[in-house]
Amino acid sequence: MAQQHRRRRSKKTNPWAGIAAIGAVLLLFLILFISLGSRDEPPAPEPATEATLPPNPFSPEDFVLDERGYMTCTAAEARLGIDVSEHQQAIDWNQVAQAGIEFAYIRVGYRGYNLGGIYEDEYLESNLQGARDAGIPIGVYFFSQAISPEEAEEEARFVLKAIDGWDISYPIIFDWEWVDQEARTGRMGSEGVTACAKAFCREIQRKGYDAGVYFNQDMAQNRMDLTELSGYAFWAAQYEDALTFPHRVDLWQYTAAGTVPGITGNVDLNLYFP
Repeated sequence: MAQQHRRRRSKKTNPWAGIAAIGAVLLLFLILFISLGSRDEPPAPEPATEATLPPNPFSPEDFVLDERGYMTCTAAEARLGIDVSEHQQAIDWNQVAQAGIEFAYIRVGYRGYNLGGIYEDEYLESNLQGARDAGIPIGVYFFSQAISPEEAEEEARFVLKAIDGWDISYPIIFDWEWVDQEARTGRMGSEGVTACAKAFCREIQRKGYDAGVYFNQDMAQNRMDLTELSGYAFWAAQYEDALTFPHRVDLWQYTAAGTVPGITGNVDLNLYFP
């Protein structure tokens, strides 16, 4: 028993050797970590930059009412105009011209928001004829409820056919408006509406006309990507005493409750900035 005990003691390892081995392994991992960390890392991708739109060049003080009660701009040329449809019924265009109206936007037609049919405005021909005879330059627009680019192109072709032979002096406008959740357009989002607007405007421009889009502030913020439409004319509806929309626009619809001699009831009034 005594000899056996001595042999066991002779084979016992030094505990400090194991600690040294562990330390060596840890040191190796530390060197490897430092080596990898010192390598040049690939640069982080640049954040995407959103396309910017030209800012509104006007201040609220630039807009005042003239002696007739119509809006005018003191900082730049601004033409006074109206936009009309069958809702105004028969118009005395000579009286409109004598009142100082410098242009008129006339609705060509509309798409129904339930079944989606396309209809010509009941007063299109008489309004085109009356405005032309009174010497008032003309622009036209179409009230859209398109749910696809193909439908928007169909609307553009409808407009182009209707105005054939007429002198159109202002951009042809795509007027897509939100109705309600139950309309056929109830599920349309910004991407879909923007695609429709682009399709309409491209078809109009393909025939040599200028094109544009109409919107209010809700549409601009929630249902239309204006950065995707920056190559077209902008027509903004903002019913305030001054144009404070943050981006530059070509047309400003400043009220839906205007009155003009020759028109029964209210009419939309606009300023156009050449």
